[in-house]
Amino acid sequence: MEVTPLLKVEELALKKQRVFMQSKYRYLLRAIIASMFIGFGVIVAFKTGNFFYAVGSPFTYPVAGITFGAAIILIAYGGGDLFTGNTFYFTLAALRKKMRWMMVIKLSVFSYLGNSIGAIVFAILIWTTGLFSNTSTNSFLITITEYKMTAPGMELFFRGILCNWLICLAFFIPMNLKEEGAKLFVMVILVLCFFISGYEHSIANMCTFAIALVLPHPETITLTGVIHNLVPVTVGNIIGGSVLMGYVYYYLNKPNFGEDVTEE
Repeated sequence: MEVTPLLKVEELALKKQRVFMQSKYRYLLRAIIASMFIGFGVIVAFKTGNFFYAVGSPFTYPVAGITFGAAIILIAYGGGDLFTGNTFYFTLAALRKKMRWMMVIKLSVFSYLGNSIGAIVFAILIWTTGLFSNTSTNSFLITITEYKMTAPGMELFFRGILCNWLICLAFFIPMNLKEEGAKLFVMVILVLCFFISGYEHSIANMCTFAIALVLPHPETITLTGVIHNLVPVTVGNIIGGSVLMGYVYYYLNKPNFGEDVTEE
């Protein structure tokens, strides 16, 4: 019998658990690498978008959104362990009683910690390159960072919910497809939808904030601003991935979980 997308999600969650049980350091390294992949996407998005932002072009966000798609491709095909996607994978496996909830918490903490470390390390690497040392090249990044750090907490929370709902779908829907080209297209389009909509992704924000902090920046960009953003966004991401994806798909497919009922 063909393995359905939901069973693939479950298998992926259990594979992550096996890696953790074999070596917590290896699992942590996978999480570090994942956020550094996100960092590559952040750099290319803001570097490309800045050319259009500098001249006030309406194509700034669309172009930045498309190029940010590099991040999801790197994670999907290059490996790594991303906290936001795990909220969906682990919740589904736990609801199916294939994984203990205490293990879900441990894995989630390690992936979030690893993603945080990766964001900091990547920011330091970018700082050493000097590629963003000129204010004319980082104005788009700085503007977006200021906006994210000063937005109302409740708005950030709901943006976080919608963001991870969409991002988890960007990983999940391609599991229904067989052609690699179709998978890549769907991933990039859904990531573009997330980026251009203005939703909030905790790990992408970590990378953006870390980079902004190591570059010349105004006083409005602070560690307090990082916390102001990441706390509600992270909670929102957890709800988006675990409830709107994990629980909803578990409930909808519970009667015939082994059958592909997602296409009805």
